[in-house]
Amino acid sequence: MKERTEPTIAPEDIRAALCQIKDPDLGRDIVTLGFVKDLQIDGENVSFAIELTTPACPVRDQMKEDAHRAVLSLPGVTNVEVEMTSKVRGTQSEQKDELIPLVKNVIPVASGKGGVGKSTVSANLAVALAKLGARVGLMDADVYGPSIPTIMGATTPPTAENGTIVPVLRYGVKIVSMGFFAPKGEATIWRGPMLAKVIDKFLGGVEWGELDYLLVDLPPGTGDVQLSLCQKIPLTGAAVVSTPQDLAFNVAEKAIFMFTKLRTPVLGLVENMSGFECRHCGHREEIFGSGGARRFAAASEVPFLGEIPLSTDIRTTSDEGNPIVQSMPESLSARAFLRVAENLAAQVSTLTMGGVSTDRPEIAEIAQPSENEVQILWKDGHESIYTGYALRVGCRCALCVDEISGNKRLREESINKDVRPLSIDPVGRYAIRFHWSDGHSTGIYTFELLRELCSCPICADNAEARTR
Repeated sequence: MKERTEPTIAPEDIRAALCQIKDPDLGRDIVTLGFVKDLQIDGENVSFAIELTTPACPVRDQMKEDAHRAVLSLPGVTNVEVEMTSKVRGTQSEQKDELIPLVKNVIPVASGKGGVGKSTVSANLAVALAKLGARVGLMDADVYGPSIPTIMGATTPPTAENGTIVPVLRYGVKIVSMGFFAPKGEATIWRGPMLAKVIDKFLGGVEWGELDYLLVDLPPGTGDVQLSLCQKIPLTGAAVVSTPQDLAFNVAEKAIFMFTKLRTPVLGLVENMSGFECRHCGHREEIFGSGGARRFAAASEVPFLGEIPLSTDIRTTSDEGNPIVQSMPESLSARAFLRVAENLAAQVSTLTMGGVSTDRPEIAEIAQPSENEVQILWKDGHESIYTGYALRVGCRCALCVDEISGNKRLREESINKDVRPLSIDPVGRYAIRFHWSDGHSTGIYTFELLRELCSCPICADNAEARTR
């Protein structure tokens, strides 16, 4: 057995050297971030691991090389071994943990309009993340036009165990889609409540197991499925897909506005069909324009995740059920998807490690000091105390306020002064729903509305100032 020799350098010297290495997305050094693990010193030999927040880190190799060079430059060190590992961090919430406790991050892929290749992007991003070493699921929530089974070549439907759906595994990605359950050739004609039930089933009724990322392929637009998903659980953040032309961006902006309003961070914008390059002569033709997403992202302060070319190979491999990232991994198109996947993972890491700063009101804690009072402690330190009656008459649901005119339908004198909330439930990351003792429960109170309803002298003065 080889005897361990006395170290010639102190651990603090090595950590000081590694403080030079910064994560470019998080803007902090790897020691402060807690990335340096299992530091071992044996004489002149040093070994340690760098545990990143994603296996899809785009600067993984550069970070390893920089760390190796920094420690090797120290006096008394002749050999350095660096192991790169990863542990994806996830968003925490009671809602998510009740439904999908082993899923770390839920990321919807959205578009303002149809025909921009959102499903193709979703499928290839899922395969790319899996190839980079992540545990990935793909939930096809486009119930009206489910195409993920076709793109992923998944012809065998999921099985069921003890009333739970076991997702199909394809190219290292777990898949669930309405396309597995709808009769072929029939249209899905459902109202909002049915769509909400499907979202519930695809989240809590599927044996997803441990996942780093669950990508959700949303239907186009800003309808019931999007709203149901955002209300059901706090989402990590959304990726928005658009083509380069102005018309597409005008519609994509509506999707961004929707997520912003529902307090779902926008992780970034993907420009799909960005220029066509002939594989015979190499000539590039900007059929839909190019670079529009990058300019739009810069102007709106939304991260830009990357461009995907307009490629015949992307179309044919999708039709064949063998996404280009899997079937042609060395192609320019596949490498473009990999870059977008890396950038998406980097944005998730930035969000889960540091959060997003915002000047919008955020609830830190909510409680009931008495049965007909509600107390809210805000993250900015402000405290609000409401009577049940004040909150009940402040409801702005369609039963209480006319949606078109904005005129109040509710007669305040009809509400009992002793009305009280029977339960208080979070709605996504942007609102609260109260179930009232008088049977009313349809109102959703956004954080902005709750702050507006605060009757303390400070908030009353601010409200008066706004009306001047």
